[in-house]
Amino acid sequence: MKNNLISLRKTTPRWIVFTVDVLICLIALHAAYLIRFNFSIPQHELVPYLNWVLPMVVIIRALTYFIFKTYSGIVRYTGVEDSLRILKVVFWGSVIFVLIDIFTYALWSTFIIPFSIIIIEFLSTVFLMVFLRLLIKSYFFEMTGSNRMRSLVAIIGKDNFALSVKRSLDNDISVNYNVLAFFDTENSRKSLRLEGIKIYAFEDFEAVVKKLKISHLIIADEKLNKQTRRDISEQAIELGLKVLEVPPLKSWINGELNLNQLKQIKIEDLLEREVIQLDKKNISMQVSNKVVMVTGAAGSIGREIVLQLTSFKPSLIILFDQAESPMYDLTLELEEKYHFKNFKYIIGDITNRERLEYIIKRYQPLVIYHAAAYKHVPVMENNPAEAVFTNVKGTKILADLAHQYNIERFVMISTDKAVNPTNVMGASKRIAEMYCQALGKTSKTKFITTRFGNVLGSNGSVIPRFKQQIENGGPITVTHPEITRYFMTIPEACQLVLEAGAMANGNEIYIFDMGKPVKIVDLARKMIRLAGLQEGKDIEIVFTGLRPGEKIYEELLNKKENTLPTYHPLIMIAKVVEIPYEHISSQVEELISTVPLFDNYELVKKMKQIVPEFKSMNSAFEKLDK
Repeated sequence: MKNNLISLRKTTPRWIVFTVDVLICLIALHAAYLIRFNFSIPQHELVPYLNWVLPMVVIIRALTYFIFKTYSGIVRYTGVEDSLRILKVVFWGSVIFVLIDIFTYALWSTFIIPFSIIIIEFLSTVFLMVFLRLLIKSYFFEMTGSNRMRSLVAIIGKDNFALSVKRSLDNDISVNYNVLAFFDTENSRKSLRLEGIKIYAFEDFEAVVKKLKISHLIIADEKLNKQTRRDISEQAIELGLKVLEVPPLKSWINGELNLNQLKQIKIEDLLEREVIQLDKKNISMQVSNKVVMVTGAAGSIGREIVLQLTSFKPSLIILFDQAESPMYDLTLELEEKYHFKNFKYIIGDITNRERLEYIIKRYQPLVIYHAAAYKHVPVMENNPAEAVFTNVKGTKILADLAHQYNIERFVMISTDKAVNPTNVMGASKRIAEMYCQALGKTSKTKFITTRFGNVLGSNGSVIPRFKQQIENGGPITVTHPEITRYFMTIPEACQLVLEAGAMANGNEIYIFDMGKPVKIVDLARKMIRLAGLQEGKDIEIVFTGLRPGEKIYEELLNKKENTLPTYHPLIMIAKVVEIPYEHISSQVEELISTVPLFDNYELVKKMKQIVPEFKSMNSAFEKLDK
């Protein structure tokens, strides 16, 4: 029975609403006559009432309802705006009655409808139409929401934008939210209200949240910058609130907020910084109307570089990767979401010189972004031959071809793990850096290296792993209570890669301002709270010990390096020790020749000879340092 009644609301035709409204005006008119004549209508009033007034009022009311579509609103979503529309429509109908009265008085010196009845009928009609709608809304709310706890909500904002969000929550009974407070971030102490709900100063946030037992916070203030949003979100999360953000007004559907558009704050939002200001003109000069090649194009960094390049209108982007499924997904995204079709996707291995040379000769790229690499520290620690083969040999092959075919710019994506490396992966990237920088001294090609830390949400990074562990009910595994990492969002990192690649004169290693390092255990705790859980009660954090080759603290410079500033505040040039090309070239050739022997210790030993600061940590290769 209950389910049938609930489903009825979805199929009730508008003509029923229209008919009920007309019946209401009949009831209101009759009630007005009864009230006016003390429930005993005299005969001389009853005849004109039945013959003239009743049909006239019904026809006029029906016409005004039809013209102004009072029946078109969804009854269960009735709010203030609907009530005001009903008030206006009924008012203009009553104005017509008054005009008719004036007209009849001018002709026959008599009022066809007593003015008192017009007033009583007006008030009764408005009351009954609004009351019935609110009654139905309340009924359906009880039927759909009475068996669920209502979520108590506070909204950041005090303007029409915030008010629209509140009305959307009120109108959608499926979400079961109850707005109890608005907050003013300007900390105004004026005693103001929005639709009867108090606006509090944000400095009282914690006290109000505890007093009203708020469970959800919705940020609905478009004027807030990212830092303020982040501060508010973190404070709310510390109090155990779920935090939601309202999308910009321009993305609302037909000017109305669909509550499915509310976005829950993610850990990436708390770590994201202000929007980076790019020198788009300079980047455009380097890539516009040129053929650009991106290796590792289907990976986290390569994919984002490709997507950002589309806005600078290169004549062609060559997508090169060995992973066919992610490559296919990327091509679909380029075509369907970005409407970009000037690309060629090529499946291939970065260590296949013949394949790479064929591609470069055929398409003649002028800029290469080299993002193809193995990057997982523990995996490469157990497979040093593959790390050298891909990260060193693959880079050498591509760099040599860039030099041979006079490619304008070669931008290599490196890592902060190349600084004072403690693992095979980091050392392999440092060797690749050294080779590119040395080759650049003898080449017309501008070789550029960009070095940055962990990127949020990249394949295999800590955040997706923590999310999966939380979904599985825990525990969350952290290697060490003191381990810290620098974090940057993928779009932010790639923006800086494009900027650095454009500003370079050649042979520079650029490092990025990664912000403040983040303790991984603190990151885990924030993610637990974001999921609405409590550490120790709902989910545990377990320390598993450092993995092979893993550092507690990451570095962006080694002890012999310092930095020079650039015109961009987030990009610096690392002053590194220069190595003659002949020296590093012979060392790299010797290292690569060791790969087929599959002697891991001999291979890592040669890596340590090339990179003297490479000191293994938590690894079987530590004995080579003694």
